[in-house]
Amino acid sequence: MESTGGPYLNTAAVTSPVGIARLLQMTFGCTTFSLVAHQGGFSAAYGTFCMFVWTFCFAITVFIIACEFTHLHSCLSLSWGNFTAAFAMLATLMSITAAVIYPLYFVQVGCYPIGCEVRDFRIAASVFAGLLFVTYASEVFLTRAKPGQVTSYMATISGLLKIVQAFVACIIFGALVNDSQYGKYVATQWCVAVYSFCFVVTVVVVAFSVTGKTALLWFPFERSVVIYTFGAVLLYTSAAVIWPVFCFDSKYGSPQRPGLCAKGKCPWDSQLVIAIFTYVNLLLYVLDLAYSQRIRFVSHL
Repeated sequence: MESTGGPYLNTAAVTSPVGIARLLQMTFGCTTFSLVAHQGGFSAAYGTFCMFVWTFCFAITVFIIACEFTHLHSCLSLSWGNFTAAFAMLATLMSITAAVIYPLYFVQVGCYPIGCEVRDFRIAASVFAGLLFVTYASEVFLTRAKPGQVTSYMATISGLLKIVQAFVACIIFGALVNDSQYGKYVATQWCVAVYSFCFVVTVVVVAFSVTGKTALLWFPFERSVVIYTFGAVLLYTSAAVIWPVFCFDSKYGSPQRPGLCAKGKCPWDSQLVIAIFTYVNLLLYVLDLAYSQRIRFVSHL
């Protein structure tokens, strides 16, 4: 590795506003999962998910700080600006999800039957989980593209929306596998195909941007992404019409929640979640299409 003539350590990685935000992320993340692991406790899939979020985000944040502080990120075959912007947005979404789920399922006002000490640890963990979300959201705010600024694609509104679209699609997939009965009709299977296709292509767009390999493609990546986004709007529009009809119309499904449907195991609930997030993703793709007309791709930052 050749010397560039500059300092070996990049102190701005820990003294700049973004660097301070990352140090706080590391501190709050470590504190959160330590409180839970030491005394707070967790159980079931949702508790495991929360612990995964906090440990995963902590590990990647430490990796980012270490690479920027030592300039090692220049040795990686990544578009570093795209990578850090994409991770900050993903961590923001994951951390707010965990910050909602953990207190919802594990925090209670009284001490019985878990004991006051465990309750206090869980409340403290919930507070630090909320602070962790704030620090990741702050990084997204600090690193987002400013008007007229040349920056990485993933730092633009369109790039950040790609992360949110993929995240929302994961929520849809989670509801699909939770006994949503999507296999009853060909029409609802078409909706699943729409969700899957758009998710895969969105992830591919993010992957090419993060790895900085867009210049190696034999087709114009920028134009292709805009065309895909337009296609995704059309596909999600069809799903936004078809899914509610075949799930909530009295001819095919049930307009109201069945009275004998068990809480947490009701197909109608899963179908409602899918319908809501279908419209959410449709709106996200429309916004993405609107913003994509105003940006230029930069793959090497």
